Amino acid sequence: MRKLLIIGIGAGDPDQMTVQAIAALNRADVIFLPDKGQEKAALRHLREAICARFIEKPFRSVTMETPRRAEAGDDYRGVVDDWHARIAASYAALFRQELAEGQTGALLVWGDPALYDSTLRIVERVRAGGLALDWEVIPGISSVQALAARHRIPLNRIGEPVLITTGRKLAEGLPQAPDGVVVMLDGEQAFAKIAPEGLEIFWGAYLGTPDEILIAGPLATVSDEIVRVRAAARERHGWIMDIYLLRRI
Repeated sequence: MRKLLIIGIGAGDPDQMTVQAIAALNRADVIFLPDKGQEKAALRHLREAICARFIEKPFRSVTMETPRRAEAGDDYRGVVDDWHARIAASYAALFRQELAEGQTGALLVWGDPALYDSTLRIVERVRAGGLALDWEVIPGISSVQALAARHRIPLNRIGEPVLITTGRKLAEGLPQAPDGVVVMLDGEQAFAKIAPEGLEIFWGAYLGTPDEILIAGPLATVSDEIVRVRAAARERHGWIMDIYLLRRI
């Protein structure tokens, strides 16, 4: 049976690689590297740099072209389901071709594979489609942890919960509780569309990389600055990965 190691590699800083993740990399026969096109080539280069730094034996890498997701429109779940199905079909064909029976492959996943990442769902689809496949998940340092660390703050207040959600959900309205809300996958800057009074924000982009940007302060004061800085960074790099914590003051 073929086996996959789904390895969390941290938010962008190679020093966030855990001992377990490094050991897993060195168990793999084939490293599969997703490729999202030239505009996000830096993401592939970061994965390649991690492999070059930590793998202590000869290894083979295979580039995986990732199908693009259609615009979501009103049918977000339907569009994502179709996107996942196309990725799973592509992965299944590649695993059959590049990974022999009894061999182990590795997928390098940003942050932690269990937190707002689709890899585990896609691998489930691959097996459901008929490919005999086993897998192991190696946790990683998430962007949520990296955000709190870089801003030097505890994620939660004493005895209080924290909600982790998406920009799409925040756009529907700020939850009444809890006081702290971590927002991921916010391509539309939902923080700029909610009433800012009584809120503070801790925002970060490209966490753990040389291009890291951090902004914090009352939302009413720094919202416009974040929108401006974020747009300039996206224009400069062609892509952006950011996350933020909203908290009631």
